[in-house]
Amino acid sequence: MSDTAVPRPPSRVRRPEWAGRNYVLLTAAAVVTNLGTHGALIASAFAVLQAGGDGGDVGLVAAARTLPLVLFLLVGGAVADRVPRHRVMVAANGLNFVSQGVFALLVLTGEPQLWQMMLLTALCGTGQAFFSPAAEGMLMSSVSGDQVSRAFALFRMAMHGAGIGGAALGGAMIAAFGPGWVLAVDAAAFAVAGSLRAFLDVGHIREREAGGGLLADLREGWQEFVGRPWLWSIVAQFAIVVALVGAAESVYGPLVARDELGGAGPWGLSLAMFGVGTLVGALLMMRWKPRRMLLAGTLCVFPIALPSAALAVPLDVVGLSAAMFVSGVAIEVFGVSWMTTLHQEIPEEKLSRVSAYDWFGSTAVLPLSTALAGPAESAFGRQEALWGSAVLIVVVTALVLLVPDVRNLTRRTTRIAVTQTAGSAGVTEPARALPGAPAPAGGGPPAWPADPSDERPAG
Repeated sequence: MSDTAVPRPPSRVRRPEWAGRNYVLLTAAAVVTNLGTHGALIASAFAVLQAGGDGGDVGLVAAARTLPLVLFLLVGGAVADRVPRHRVMVAANGLNFVSQGVFALLVLTGEPQLWQMMLLTALCGTGQAFFSPAAEGMLMSSVSGDQVSRAFALFRMAMHGAGIGGAALGGAMIAAFGPGWVLAVDAAAFAVAGSLRAFLDVGHIREREAGGGLLADLREGWQEFVGRPWLWSIVAQFAIVVALVGAAESVYGPLVARDELGGAGPWGLSLAMFGVGTLVGALLMMRWKPRRMLLAGTLCVFPIALPSAALAVPLDVVGLSAAMFVSGVAIEVFGVSWMTTLHQEIPEEKLSRVSAYDWFGSTAVLPLSTALAGPAESAFGRQEALWGSAVLIVVVTALVLLVPDVRNLTRRTTRIAVTQTAGSAGVTEPARALPGAPAPAGGGPPAWPADPSDERPAG
């Protein structure tokens, strides 16, 4: 036998350079949790109804999830910048596993009480409040190179695809087996995802220096947030956009479908077309890298007004579905552009705190807007309320374009540390390369559909 080494044949399947170990683990975990969570959101509502509750009880359980999400986001962001982020993510997944598992057990073995379902759902929302800023920080601390937009787009495409599949699978499982088993599957999904995230490599993230405490961390994150006009102006814009879209999606859309379109079927088809649009938008952003990414993303917020306008007319199911599809494509262009901008402009050690302020600002008004949708319809009329929503989305987006940094901020291939300034995108320090491979994008502020758990990474 010859001593000459036989060369190995080249591998037929090679991952792209930006699809490193962390990226693969985080994407796989996000797919698993989105498959479970989107079905569980439907199952929790049917569990309430199965236990004898009414529509008001369903709303209380949904509010129980949203309230702790808003209350604990800022604390979650500060914690994620203080301790290793993957530990925060795993702990949050563990809390979600326990809460959903107990919820499933109660539904499967008897009739759960309303207060029990609210408490368990609140625990799930608390887990998401700590998970989400840590997930976005973990993502951006692991991404480098000129392919970050492609990595973000692929992650979002996988997440949306899993969400669509999870909702469809969850609906079928509820019809066949009941909501309890769907909740049990969601609990198992959190356990699997937490196990995957435990293997994340955080060796490339430098150890945090001891700070002045939690309040000092929150204050530093706030200064980082308000010191960038492009950042706080877009978050303020989306506080309004998400609130308006949320009211239309959760209140007006089903009413228009019932009264004008023939029932829930056409509305479900329209929401499905939004999901298809997000997948197409993600595919587009796999190839398109606009130089003025924030300008391109903000221009794509204008089409988000189309569904409200289509409901105001109202258009038939074909027209409404087309409007939802276009808005889905548009929000993905914005989402990828937004995540690329945050990755480029925010120092790594402050990513989770800034992400928490982004989340908080984008979702804080949503519960109020859905509560006021009914009174607004009574005071002004449904059609007028929908037209007002569409016009206001256009107006606030046009106002954001007056901010110079929104129009002028350009793409770079390396992320920079940015010092605090009072009126610009910041004074740059020397560029520092980021080792490691991409991790998942949080996705930017949510739009159609406006459920806070949808367009962000699921816990």
